[in-house]
Amino acid sequence: MTGPVAAWRQLDRLTVAVTALRVLGVSVAAAVPSGYWLSRALSPGAAVLVLVSGVLVVVAGACVVDHLRWRRFHYRVLPDRFELRKGIVVRSRRSLHRDRIRAVDISASPLLRLFRLVHVKVGTGEQTEGDESSLSLQPVRRGEADRLRRALLDHAAEPGSGPRQSGVLSTLDPAWVRYAPVSFVTPALGAAAFGAVLQVAQWFGLESSVVTWVLDRLRALPLLTAIVVLVVIGMIVGAIAAAAVFVEMWWQYRLEREPGGTLRVRRGLLTTRSLSVEERRLRGVDLVEPLGNRLLGAARVDAIATGLTQRKQDQQGAHNTLQPAAPRAVADRVAAAVLREAVSPTAAAGLRSHPRAARGRRVRWALAAVAAVELPLVVLGLTIAPVLLIVAGISAVVLVPVAVGLAFAAYRSLGHGITGDYLVVRHGPVRRSTAALQRGGVIGWRLRQSYFQRRRGLLTVTATTAAGAQAYSAHDADRHAGLAFADEAVVGLLAPFLERAEP
Repeated sequence: MTGPVAAWRQLDRLTVAVTALRVLGVSVAAAVPSGYWLSRALSPGAAVLVLVSGVLVVVAGACVVDHLRWRRFHYRVLPDRFELRKGIVVRSRRSLHRDRIRAVDISASPLLRLFRLVHVKVGTGEQTEGDESSLSLQPVRRGEADRLRRALLDHAAEPGSGPRQSGVLSTLDPAWVRYAPVSFVTPALGAAAFGAVLQVAQWFGLESSVVTWVLDRLRALPLLTAIVVLVVIGMIVGAIAAAAVFVEMWWQYRLEREPGGTLRVRRGLLTTRSLSVEERRLRGVDLVEPLGNRLLGAARVDAIATGLTQRKQDQQGAHNTLQPAAPRAVADRVAAAVLREAVSPTAAAGLRSHPRAARGRRVRWALAAVAAVELPLVVLGLTIAPVLLIVAGISAVVLVPVAVGLAFAAYRSLGHGITGDYLVVRHGPVRRSTAALQRGGVIGWRLRQSYFQRRRGLLTVTATTAAGAQAYSAHDADRHAGLAFADEAVVGLLAPFLERAEP
């Protein structure tokens, strides 16, 4: 499909088979715990008959519905738009103008890969309720998906620009897996593992037996030692799970620049994913350093681009990630290659530091947060349970140094500056972000100054843009330095609102 396609096309005929296998797997998984409870009320033969009959009815119903969906689902590519019509009871027809299409994402679950099929999502990147800004095709053949991607994105190449240099910018180094366990998802995955064991035991009525078995093993240990043992086991399980999640997400990772000016990220072990970003939509990069990765000298690179849906910042493999956690030198090299710069703006030295008053504000916030935790414990200890006073004292000894340390780290992370065609802002103690934004991509400035900031001569300067998070801030900058930074970054944009002193 190298040119416009006017004929209506359908999804692949194997969609019914894929649906049958998917529903069968879900039904069997649900039937296993259900069979345990049915066997108590019915004979084993009757229980099996009921379960098999129910599974067959569910699978047959799903196949009928999906066959009707397949017959009523059509799409086509026109010179100016991409159209889709679908619906069994309520028919709908949707259309996306091709100039508004920003992304064509291709993914394939293990089941789809078994049939050489993929899921294609065509989107504009707009932040709208529901799914009004994207069209989804599932499933289609991989070759058809690649032709769709080229047909819908290659129109963006600037006429007369000629071929652009292409090539591989980064590939996976298996050693990067070592950065996965130092993320904040590790303890969460460890706790989730304990919860999963208890949930499965509950399905079969063995929850009390499992809890009793664990308590019997820990009863001979002192309470503190038993707690430490459980925490260590949870962290080990969480670290293994975090490494497994990283491998599943980023195995076969490959970042390349394709002819026509498109950056493409391909990754995934079981579920493969493909993300395409037009370079003309790119407005910069964000070098993200979570605390654990930063301690090991690692960072990841996210794209600041128009038309990319923003997801939760703490998730690994976010929708706009171009480079997973890797050594800082690798991240800087990839950022420079993505921006077509000799040196990445995020690696440039000389970011302007912020006044000491900004450090004082962070220390006071940290101590106020500790006080908010300690005050209820002290009140309850004085009125109800005196043992809570001991808990408050021990927690204060631990929390105060941690909070003050994070406050100083937050202050050291502050910085802003201008490097060539980019303005750079940095902040964050736990998740440090160094964003390099094209000065030409700034569409406005937002200046915020609270009462306490005014007393100390501080100002928060925020550059607004249509790309990425849509706002990038220099927090608690010196008032005069912050205004000068905004005025220099985009000459003339802030000038009507500034009062300049007479020479």
